Amino acid sequence: MRAVRYVQTEDGRSLAWARSGAGAPLVKAAAWLTHLEYDAESPLWAHWLAFFEGHFDYLRYDERGCGLSDRDPGRLDIEAWSDDLARVIAAGGQEAPFAIVAMSQGTGAAVRYAAAHPDRVSHLVLIGGYARGAYRRDDARSAALYRAMIEIFRLGFDESNTAFREVFTRRFAPAGDGEKMQWLNALCRRAVDAENGAALMEARGHMDVSADLSGVACPTLILHGRGDQVSPLAEGQFLARHIPGAELMVLDSDNHILLEEEPATAEAKAAILDFLGASHPVDAGLTAREAAILQEIAAAKSNKEIARALDLSEKTVRNHATRIFAKLGVSSRQEAILKVKGG
Repeated sequence: MRAVRYVQTEDGRSLAWARSGAGAPLVKAAAWLTHLEYDAESPLWAHWLAFFEGHFDYLRYDERGCGLSDRDPGRLDIEAWSDDLARVIAAGGQEAPFAIVAMSQGTGAAVRYAAAHPDRVSHLVLIGGYARGAYRRDDARSAALYRAMIEIFRLGFDESNTAFREVFTRRFAPAGDGEKMQWLNALCRRAVDAENGAALMEARGHMDVSADLSGVACPTLILHGRGDQVSPLAEGQFLARHIPGAELMVLDSDNHILLEEEPATAEAKAAILDFLGASHPVDAGLTAREAAILQEIAAAKSNKEIARALDLSEKTVRNHATRIFAKLGVSSRQEAILKVKGG
């Protein structure tokens, strides 16, 4: 497990943060459903973690009330979330200028920080983000649906029948298979409890950083799924219209959390590398173990065959493959083979 450290918030809560990888500095503004200890095992988050730490000096943290951070969240509003981001950056010692990446509600803190510190933020990458919570979008139906979702979360979260949680989680990855949804449902239980989760949802429904958007001076890339059910495409378009010079890339995906195997994810990762000026050579800083596994992949062997040949578990091979693909800047075994063979 990567080393975890803690920093105190303005109201005395503890935030868990970790720094890993090598390259240009990159900070991730926290969004929920993360857990610093378990993200590397997740079929939803592992590929993103491997991608970011495979190319960057990557600083991330669990937001208040979630993961390894203090489960008593204390204050829940954009001022607290923005101050949390600033405190983690200070504790992590990232040298300015650095890029910030934000997903979903993390966009609020990222935008506010970038607008307040134009000399410190070099680039902003927003994935499935929004400036306005569900209660701030002048859409009565959307607001009513959001309130209903909060009640379902609060009352059905702890039920043994996962159907209640899946009303909530399925919106994040509607194209996810059984394994991914099972893991996401389990992560919910690991990352947050029912009352805190409901309180977090209620608070982010009121979030509004619309007034901060015009103050963002750094280059901004907005990546948004066309069918995103958590943060509608209209919210990505709203960001693009109000952040000066922002670039919007609409992805052919219905998922709020982009899945490793979908083409939109490869497009998003390539766009991020190009936008941030990162490179991904074939050697890509692979470890000896990763290089050995890549050779086996290039020989068209299955994970099971590779595990047997190298005396590893299939899960270990799968996790290594995820990191290898991220370092190579590819999204599939076929692309990795082409990369190795110079195709």
